[in-house]
Amino acid sequence: MAQAGTGSEPGFPFSAIVGQDTLRLALTLCAVHPGIGGVLVRGEKGTAKSTVVRALAALLPPVDDGNGGRPARLVELPVGATEDRVVGSLDLEKVLRDGERAFQPGLLAAAHDGVLYVDEVNLLHDHLVDVLLDAAAMGRVHIERDGVSHSHPARFVLVGTMNPEEGELRPQLLDRFGLAVDVAASREVDVRMQVVRRRLDFEADPAGFADRYADEDSALARRIAAARAALPAIELSDTELRRIAALCASFDVDGMRADLVLARTATAHAAWRGAEAVAEEDVRIAAELTLPHRRRRDPFDEPGLDPQQLEDAMRDAAEQANQPEPEPEPDPDGPGGGAPEPEPESDGAPTPDDAQQSAEPSESERPGPARAPERQAAAPSAQFKTRLLTIPGVGEGAPGRRSRSRSAQGRTVRPTTEPGRGLHLVGTLFAAAEHQVARGRRDGRMLLAPGDIRGAHREGREGNLVVFVVDASGSMAARDRLSAVTGAVVSLLRDAYQRRDKVAVITVRGAAAELVLPPTSSVDVAVRRLRSLRTGGKSPLAQGFLKAREVVLREKVRDPQRRAMVVALTDGRATGGTDPVHRARVAATLLAGESVASVVVDCESGMVRLGLARDLATALRGAYIRLGELSAEQVAGVVRAGTSKLAA
Repeated sequence: MAQAGTGSEPGFPFSAIVGQDTLRLALTLCAVHPGIGGVLVRGEKGTAKSTVVRALAALLPPVDDGNGGRPARLVELPVGATEDRVVGSLDLEKVLRDGERAFQPGLLAAAHDGVLYVDEVNLLHDHLVDVLLDAAAMGRVHIERDGVSHSHPARFVLVGTMNPEEGELRPQLLDRFGLAVDVAASREVDVRMQVVRRRLDFEADPAGFADRYADEDSALARRIAAARAALPAIELSDTELRRIAALCASFDVDGMRADLVLARTATAHAAWRGAEAVAEEDVRIAAELTLPHRRRRDPFDEPGLDPQQLEDAMRDAAEQANQPEPEPEPDPDGPGGGAPEPEPESDGAPTPDDAQQSAEPSESERPGPARAPERQAAAPSAQFKTRLLTIPGVGEGAPGRRSRSRSAQGRTVRPTTEPGRGLHLVGTLFAAAEHQVARGRRDGRMLLAPGDIRGAHREGREGNLVVFVVDASGSMAARDRLSAVTGAVVSLLRDAYQRRDKVAVITVRGAAAELVLPPTSSVDVAVRRLRSLRTGGKSPLAQGFLKAREVVLREKVRDPQRRAMVVALTDGRATGGTDPVHRARVAATLLAGESVASVVVDCESGMVRLGLARDLATALRGAYIRLGELSAEQVAGVVRAGTSKLAA
């Protein structure tokens, strides 16, 4: 819910927070220059993320609302907020009562000149995150909807907090946050003792505790106001601008947003320390806050910034900054103006031979003497864009990008007389229109009855639970084949990351099936587990399907609305025990009985094919595709998994 202003009980003072110096600095710089674009705070539970953010609002300058000054607001955005609640909507009461078309502002208007706080921002629907970041970057909100055109200022400090274990933001959204800070609890005993002591003192006497730090908080508030006032006069020389450009180029960040944010942050830091011009120290600190989350080239790259890499980049940037200004470009029509530049001998790109060599296993990966029937799997092959795997029917799960669902944020499909997701205004007015004469309408006002109300049937996309059953047995252990299989799984995991799924990974080898990764939204953990996969032994596929059924049933209790899909990658050659092929089909039939969608990816290769994987797909009542058909580039279309029950 949104909090307008502060309550009667004081909050925890900003200056009383122990540690988290980097986070406090990032928030302060955004308070000095809201155009930086906000702060993304990543960290485990219990690291005072919310406490620090809530304490910031008390330090912001008062807001002139036309009737005098009022304290800056802290507005909290709930994860389940609709777009109407965020940006505003048509004022339905005025439309029906007065026939007047009016706009009702949303949370973005309430947060103007204050703090907009989004806890668990990684769980917020992507299109709402886009709306927030656009408003934070532009300082205004433009609304064109329901026949209303409206614009209002929305300058605020945007702060999003998240626990990476609950799922990541897409890299495209990461880049939109101005600054990012990773927080963790201190491992120093004295610091932890001080944190607990101050928290206990605050809980025992909130007012008295706040009074002890009132002077320090007031001094911080005055310093923020002074830095804001000084900001327009801060000089950013060409030398420092060249340093900024060289830094961003050395980290190979996409686009120009990083350069702009780094320049704004460095300027804000110079104003914060009371300087008249940006210096190298301002650029260094700004780089530590603006570049770590932008250097991720892939969803599964580890976040963060290597200190040595930053030192090297700063040294190279210093050389660039101290270079003389370049000479003007010669006239292309003058002497020698049309001469082409000589071609470089090499662009540094790997040759096919280099790629082949890099794909070869290292000495530590090579199998040693036959001491055990298992070995380290080869590195996954190159990833690719996969075909879309979907569950038929319409669900009601968590917002995502995979299967169809009834959604509060989705597009309106039609009006309905049943309870819908919000009011279908046009449908309601049309339903009432045919009764206006009978109801005696005379003064121009629309006369409504309860039976006229129409709900909005909305459809969007949901994220699903995707359970991977990966056959890592001896029949799959040939290096070229399993490398292709693990490469396909990594590609599917990347697709699951982008579609906001939860994933689980089960491996089948030896005498049992192992749940190597319980259901999670942090799919980068799944990739790390997959890259350390062990292979060899028999193929107890029956245990794999039984384990998948167990995972699905357990997750149904925890999250009943999230639909599940099992993706099995196998050649279908079940081995081990008595009649393993029959047992695998029985287990597959049991799994299908839970109305679980499924896809069998046939990994069989060679001239002679037994077709066992296709038989398993039949038992699962699911879809069947071959490994080579997973690529969206080679085969267009969508694979709809599941049974007739799911399509109802």
